[in-house]
Amino acid sequence: MVIQAVGKVLRKSKTKPNGKKPPAEEKKQYVEPEFTKIRVLEFDLKELVVLPREIDLNEWLASNTTTFFNLINLQYSTISEFCTGETCQAMTACSTIYYWYDERGKKTKCTAPQYVDFVMSLCQKLVTDEEIFPTKYGKEFPNSFESLVKKICRYLFHVLAHLYWAHFKETVALDLHGHLNTLYAHFIVFVREFNLIDPKETCIMDDLSEILCSPLPTPAPSTAAPAPSPSSQNHVTER
Repeated sequence: MVIQAVGKVLRKSKTKPNGKKPPAEEKKQYVEPEFTKIRVLEFDLKELVVLPREIDLNEWLASNTTTFFNLINLQYSTISEFCTGETCQAMTACSTIYYWYDERGKKTKCTAPQYVDFVMSLCQKLVTDEEIFPTKYGKEFPNSFESLVKKICRYLFHVLAHLYWAHFKETVALDLHGHLNTLYAHFIVFVREFNLIDPKETCIMDDLSEILCSPLPTPAPSTAAPAPSPSSQNHVTER
């Protein structure tokens, strides 16, 4: 699968670009054609996310959500040294600032690395909880399962949006933008297929989503005339 291919390549990438993170610019570099055309693999993402007939819906959601969590966490780790309390004093994406709400509903403005740490810690806690993401045969999913999956996906989207908005230059410097593009497109197609995130939440990245979730244009066929086949050529018989 695409997400597995992305994970393998990301694990091999250890080189870091030099220099400090420059301030984010208003110009959205990540929607420029020279960058959006870069993908790891070309698949029909719709076919990858559609629920197989023989698979239970909750099992499918659990498997994909866990994999996306692991890969988005891995993708963020490649630029984490550039996402600091000094360079990213708030968890931002476009003109949006994300605030963290604790279990009591208390709203807290925190730095981006703090916010991502909260996200990943919560996701890790949920996906490894046997009562929520059961792995044993015959174990039932809780009634709250779908709402928790939606919560995880919403937080993971925040991380992806921040990666594009604040750290796309570092991602390009690492030559990992193709992996980020592929991961993002797969994730968006998945959450759209199962209505896991409110479109109002993802609308800040709609320009990128529409580009990456559309198939790349098919190269125009060559206009060169084909070479004549041997059977179509005139033959001269020697006498």
